[in-house]
Amino acid sequence: MSSSSSSKKQTLFISTLIISWYSSNIGVLLLNKFLLSNYGFKFPIFLTMCHMSACAFLSYISIVFLKLVPLQHLKSRSQFLKVATLSVVFCASVVGGNISLRYLPVSFNQAVGATTPFFTALFAYLMTLKREAWVTYGALVPVVAGVVIASGGEPGFHWFGFIMCISATAARAFKSVLQGILLSSEGEKLNSMNLMLYMSPIAVVALLPVTLVMEPDVISLTLTLAKQHQYMWILLLVNSVMAYSANLLNFLVTKHTSALTLQVLGNAKGAVAVVISILIFQNPVTVMGIGGYSITVLGVVAYGETKRRFR
Repeated sequence: MSSSSSSKKQTLFISTLIISWYSSNIGVLLLNKFLLSNYGFKFPIFLTMCHMSACAFLSYISIVFLKLVPLQHLKSRSQFLKVATLSVVFCASVVGGNISLRYLPVSFNQAVGATTPFFTALFAYLMTLKREAWVTYGALVPVVAGVVIASGGEPGFHWFGFIMCISATAARAFKSVLQGILLSSEGEKLNSMNLMLYMSPIAVVALLPVTLVMEPDVISLTLTLAKQHQYMWILLLVNSVMAYSANLLNFLVTKHTSALTLQVLGNAKGAVAVVISILIFQNPVTVMGIGGYSITVLGVVAYGETKRRFR
């Protein structure tokens, strides 16, 4: 009886984690879109800096005070430089994604983002000469083909937005491969929570001069916007906290489920985000666009399955 009760509690706990993970991930994405496109807050670099500031502060609280995970120390200057390199690449991916949301619907942004496995496989081959089975590479064809089809059927297609989105997707894949290379030794490996603890403050320092140069009017215009919209600061705060909670919950879901479960949940999360964004923002979609995105998602699922079987 106690075993059954324990199993139910565990199931409830994991279900709550997954729902919270979905809510924070999709929530931060939709709120980013709302702020950058619909709310008149046109500062994607500053928004990213807000996210990184929240991640730095809340990571410190979570690890040092709440002790959610053991604190891992950086052991050498070499390890610090490696983390700093990852932080810059991570920044580039987040900034690129946020800039793309100014110009593209969330649905199309997610379709392009689904091509991450293609870029991961490409960078893994170019940087480590790691080869997969040919059938695994074959599964990547519909991943790319689907986005090409979706691009042709996207009423809100914008070239600059598309370039920023594809660059952000490539940077995200590059960071994951680079992380595997730079932090490969057992002594230098950091769990995702500790990596975020060290990457976030570096990201803030890197983004500050970029914000001042690229978005010089950000402070004055944000203050003006805050006078017009009384919930401006609350939205920014909630958005930044959600950016951290998405990372925290991703770590917890990874810890309490299997890699395969995480992959399936990740694919489904993109589809849920697309449906919710279309319902909220009412952006026009076409059969061609939906078909293209569906082909991409099926390609990602096939890629994950073939990679698992032919490993």
